[in-house]
Amino acid sequence: MKAEWIDRWARLLVRYSIRVERGSVIKVRGGVDAEPLIRAVFAELLRAGAHPRVTVSLPGMTKLFYDCASPAQLSYLSPLDLHEAAHLDGIISIRSERNTRELSSVDPAKQVATSRAAKPLSDIILKNDNWVGTLYPTDGYAQDADMSLGEFETFVARAMFLDKADPVAAWKRQGAGQRSLAARLQRAKTVRISSPDTDLTLSVAGRTAVSSDGHHNMPCGEVFTAPVEDSAEGHITYTYPVTAYGREISGIRLEFSRGVVVKASAGKNEPFLRKMLATDEGARRIGELGIGANYGISRFTGNILFDEKIGGTVHLAVGNAYAKCGGKNKSALHWDMIKDVRKGGTVYFDGAVVQKDGRLVI
Repeated sequence: MKAEWIDRWARLLVRYSIRVERGSVIKVRGGVDAEPLIRAVFAELLRAGAHPRVTVSLPGMTKLFYDCASPAQLSYLSPLDLHEAAHLDGIISIRSERNTRELSSVDPAKQVATSRAAKPLSDIILKNDNWVGTLYPTDGYAQDADMSLGEFETFVARAMFLDKADPVAAWKRQGAGQRSLAARLQRAKTVRISSPDTDLTLSVAGRTAVSSDGHHNMPCGEVFTAPVEDSAEGHITYTYPVTAYGREISGIRLEFSRGVVVKASAGKNEPFLRKMLATDEGARRIGELGIGANYGISRFTGNILFDEKIGGTVHLAVGNAYAKCGGKNKSALHWDMIKDVRKGGTVYFDGAVVQKDGRLVI
């Protein structure tokens, strides 16, 4: 990527996305292919007076782990990792996968076991609430998005406002524009999503709406909350395929009764969908309702970091809910699925139209 984009990106992550003070202990973790950004973030943290701790992973290590690990190793959580997480002031995670399908042949049961074991670690990180995840362009991501690497680099830069002289100021403007939507969702009691293949109603009464403007994901641009756990009624057919653990699941249709998935089907990899929904008791309930508000992201890429922010979409995550939204659902799973409402879709708050064909009408 262009050197000026890398420098702006590092400054954005350190000076805007997370809280960094002089003396802060900040973990930076990422793949070796993200070396330019890792170096830039490391330098920016030092300039900020922080104490960076860097962990770099090698390509193929995750696949090697699943190929070789015993059941005891799959379910092992190191006390060293727990100790470190409890003493960190923040985390910057940089994804940079070369092969996004690398784990497609791994037994889902192994992946579920690892997710369950890691939940206490993720609970500590979520409670600290000072983390951000981002994605460095690779050939693998570009191929998933049907772009050349150069095209995908430009797409990523624009999605994060790195093509602007002052990305921090641009994100502050984005945040200001989302506040009215968050305030309207905060006042709502019920949300209904309607289209020719979807009719789903759920309650958000008493829950907190959050405007996410680049402080946990970069890029960002969404407003989200945690629905009441037993409230979802109806059905939803998701527009785009979901990729998880190296598998692509497409044509997903979920039917809910009293908040629980009672029927689940998919055109591709349906057995894997059912396996993931059986992760634990909370995996069959909705943990998050989100509304995409980043109209700088207009096309599907096959990567949830970008796709759930597409302006004119909504997404629902089955599994774990965010406590800061008032959510009570607990699960080792948090799996986002996207519904495009830009063509023939309507979103209602308390019976009033707030989004029609993907455009906000508040």
